[in-house]
Amino acid sequence: MKGVLLVNLGSPKSPTPKDLKPYLEEFLMDERVIDFPKWLRTILVKGIILKTRPRRSAKAYKKIWWKEGSPLIVLSKRLFNKVKKLVKIPVALAMRYGSMSIINGLKELHEIGVNEVIVLPLYPHYAMSSYETVVEKVKKEVRLKFPSIKLKIIDPFYNNCLLYTSPSP
Repeated sequence: MKGVLLVNLGSPKSPTPKDLKPYLEEFLMDERVIDFPKWLRTILVKGIILKTRPRRSAKAYKKIWWKEGSPLIVLSKRLFNKVKKLVKIPVALAMRYGSMSIINGLKELHEIGVNEVIVLPLYPHYAMSSYETVVEKVKKEVRLKFPSIKLKIIDPFYNNCLLYTSPSP
């Protein structure tokens, strides 16, 4: 059975330094986000950035945070709910970073019998720090935990122009 995994960037659980620190650590320690050798990335992220950035970032996140939560998570869930209604196959939502993990999305699909996952990174463009990190993380999780799952990865779609017109009343 086929299923779809929608994947977006992710967000901290709340706009507080306590929740931003692990989120920023996971995000900034990704070799596709900061393209430095691991030893240098570790010194930079854990030795410098994580000492001050969570507090400063929390102030910025608080300015954009919605009552319902992170705007990215809220909007991703809204998209997920609309897609779910439009397709006849199972759909799961995951985030590259944070608690709505890729492994949880894959597990959700696997537990209902999905053996072929169509992965749709919710980025129209290609970039190492967005599209590629999602693709490589999904491949790694499948290889390690779900080797029976086949993957179909949707390519970047930035230049696929679809003209959409709403149906006439």
